[in-house]
Amino acid sequence: MSLRELRALIVDMDGVLYRGNTPLPGAQAFLDWLTGRGFPHLLLTNNSTLEPQAYERKLAAMGIHVPASRILTSAVATADYLARNFPRRTRVFIIGESGLVTGVAEQGFTITDREPQVVVVGMDREINYAKLRTAALAIRAGARFIATNPDRTLPTETGDEPGAGSIIAALEAATDETPLVIGKPESYMLEMALTRIEQPPELTAVLGDRLETDILGAQRLGLPTILVLSGVTREAPPAASAVRPTWVFGGVEELFAAWRQSLLV
Repeated sequence: MSLRELRALIVDMDGVLYRGNTPLPGAQAFLDWLTGRGFPHLLLTNNSTLEPQAYERKLAAMGIHVPASRILTSAVATADYLARNFPRRTRVFIIGESGLVTGVAEQGFTITDREPQVVVVGMDREINYAKLRTAALAIRAGARFIATNPDRTLPTETGDEPGAGSIIAALEAATDETPLVIGKPESYMLEMALTRIEQPPELTAVLGDRLETDILGAQRLGLPTILVLSGVTREAPPAASAVRPTWVFGGVEELFAAWRQSLLV
């Protein structure tokens, strides 16, 4: 398969377009090129901390301009899942930040720490023992355990910091329960993205920096994959690896150059 055959692109954000608050080389030029060609694309992130509108502002502050309508987060996908599977006003306890809390509240759920029926866990930079205790006791009492994403780390300018997966691991240890995961590599959020993008799945590539989430999730759905080594994954997987991306590039700038070259052939 050639890059020139692709008809749509699902783009991860952390480690692909930026690290922390620092844009990665070629990010805006590449997105401008896609937009200028009218090439369907959607930004898709496992990070649940911000609302799409807040991500629009975060990106703009780095000189990367993408409308909120083209950004899908694991918080939005998780809120969508809850709305489709639980009655309004179901009591939900959240470990997470504003993106997750806002998304769930907007779907009509009751956010509470009193006898919650569902525990939803995402990235939370103010995690503490009290939150873990409330979540663990609720899960042991029968509350459904749902996680936005399993990413153990988050790539930043200073290195890979603890991610939502680190919090989930603590609760798994405390409850002997495994959560239902909404984000990559599970299918719910990726299928939601495919519905929005409305292009043939076999010609819609996922661009990401994590083998165990971005690439694995896309591979499970039969989508082409593009791995960049600018985020968490720093080396191409060995030939014997069970998770094999369709293409590997050092970063989005290198991908951009190769893609333009493929159109000249």
